[in-house]
Formats: sequence, structure tokens, C-alpha cells
Amino acid sequence: MKFEEIYQQYAPGVFRLCMGYVNNHEQARDLTQDTFIAVWKYLPSFRNESKLSTWIYRIASNNCFTAVEKAKRFVLTDFPENLAFEPDSSKEQQLQFLYKCISELPETERIIISLVLEDVHQEEIASIVGLSYVNTRMKIHRIKEKLAKKFKNNGSF
Repeated sequence: MKFEEIYQQYAPGVFRLCMGYVNNHEQARDLTQDTFIAVWKYLPSFRNESKLSTWIYRIASNNCFTAVEKAKRFVLTDFPENLAFEPDSSKEQQLQFLYKCISELPETERIIISLVLEDVHQEEIASIVGLSYVNTRMKIHRIKEKLAKKFKNNGSF
């Protein structure tokens, strides 16, 4: 498979995964780009010991984890409200709220739910995050409960 085909197939999912992690469009784009730079660089040495998608999502999750760890070292200030982006539609507001809720989850839960949203099979998610299949299934259930509760409390559910 050519790199261009790989990029076309996986870039949207990697971007959404990164959005779930960092909840920042520009940073998610940068992380997606960093992920595919690594894919380009290391594709010749990919050994097919796992699925290509597992390998790519693992690179993306490692990049996101590194970015989150770096961000913890810096003091962040709130964006001024008068400059904040106002979503146009109810769906856009719900999507923004979902990304906000996901970004508040612990790192492992963020990666798990982001992969669920990308329709990655639970066995593959377990392989990506390094957990057992049973533990991954339980975490997915609990994460969904957390998010549903937040949506219900927000009146968006």
C-alpha cells in the first residue's frame, strides 16, 4: 500500500483521535502531521507483527501522550470569552462538548474512547493500549457511562 493511500485512509481517524486527546484543532492537526511523518519515516521497517491501523494509532497515541505530558509542564490561561468561538449549530455544540468531556478523561480513557469512536475493534484497542481484552471492554463501558452522565447533566442527552 502506498503512503498516500495510507494517509487518505487513516488521517481523518488519527485527527479525531488527537482531538479527543487535546481538544484543540490546531494542536490535533500538528499531532496528526507528526504521526504521519513518523509513519513515513518508519514504514519501511514496519514488520507486520500487528495490523497497520494498530501501529498507526499506537504512534498517534504516543504522540498525544507526549504532547499532554509537555503541556502539563506549562501554565495555561483561559482563552478570553469575548474571543471564543461560538458554534453555529446544536450538533456542533454537542460535538464540542463531547471533545471537551473526552479531554477531561484520564489519558488511557481518552485514547480508548477515541478509538471506539473510530470504530476500531475492541481487540485492537486492547493491543494499542496494552490492556487485556476483558479490561478494555470494562473500561469502554465505564467511559461511556461517564460521558452519558456528563451529557445528561449538561442537558445535551
